[in-house]
Amino acid sequence: MRRVRPTLAATAVLVAAVVGAGGAHAADVPPPAIAPAGLLHIDAATTLLVVAPHPDDETLCCAGVIQRVVHAGGQASVVWITSGDATRLGLLLVERVVFANPERARALGARRMAEARAATALLGVPSSGQMFLGYPDGAVRRLLNGNRATRYTSRTTAASTVPYPDALFPDHPYTGESLEADFTAVLERVHPTLVLAPSPQDDHPDHRAAGLLVITVARRRGLLRHVRYWIVHGGEGWPSPRTLMPGVPLTPAPRGRGLSPAPFTLEPAEEDNKLRALEAYRTQMQVMAPFLLAFVRTTELFSVRAAFDAMLPSPAP
Repeated sequence: MRRVRPTLAATAVLVAAVVGAGGAHAADVPPPAIAPAGLLHIDAATTLLVVAPHPDDETLCCAGVIQRVVHAGGQASVVWITSGDATRLGLLLVERVVFANPERARALGARRMAEARAATALLGVPSSGQMFLGYPDGAVRRLLNGNRATRYTSRTTAASTVPYPDALFPDHPYTGESLEADFTAVLERVHPTLVLAPSPQDDHPDHRAAGLLVITVARRRGLLRHVRYWIVHGGEGWPSPRTLMPGVPLTPAPRGRGLSPAPFTLEPAEEDNKLRALEAYRTQMQVMAPFLLAFVRTTELFSVRAAFDAMLPSPAP
């Protein structure tokens, strides 16, 4: 039975009420932008690559676009930079780990990879388009800065090489040079006409670093014009409210100010299937269900550019 969706008038009233109830001033919320022509041109010739720092990011940001590409007869692929094996709440609530336990951390990573396969299969991504690089969760920025040539050892998995046998390049070293080479190999394998990448203005350090990785390699290969940017960690309290609200558009993230994010409108069936894909992430639903469900909206937001100041590298922690 389909969920009842509010009218446009009711939606406008609801969004205004949400902003007021959250204690934010209207001036603090970036105004919605009208999508420029050709922002996300999708047809049977489209080859999409979604770059996800962790399992579930691809569904939060891009489930509607993935489905639209598949339905148009195009090709959709996802590359996960990490396997989400350092999520503290996940280790505590799912694996019941309080102190360091590398074996259980790797088990969490393997579990999240399996959930990612199930979720993206629901969106229409074939197994050949589900690619895991297996780099250390929480340390992508460090690889691109302080550990470009020297190996990094994960504090949670105790691994200094990719520990997952079903990753795209198992046993590759945890260095920035290796990560760049592996991501370049993904681009050569997919030949994307559209790349959806995390914005360097995202609040999560792995997301910012993954965005910089995409910008660096895409510029080198002349693909930067094909990249569009999304935000998941967009500022305290965003998206608001933290609950399932079908039929309501996603408001622009405060951290995306100045990027003019353009809305991509989902069909009702695409919105419903996005919810089903998110529900496949059982580990994350145990940890942060309200946050995840807040992304099941009528729109997904993408920017044509990344702010220059956000593209500058920052020191590793």
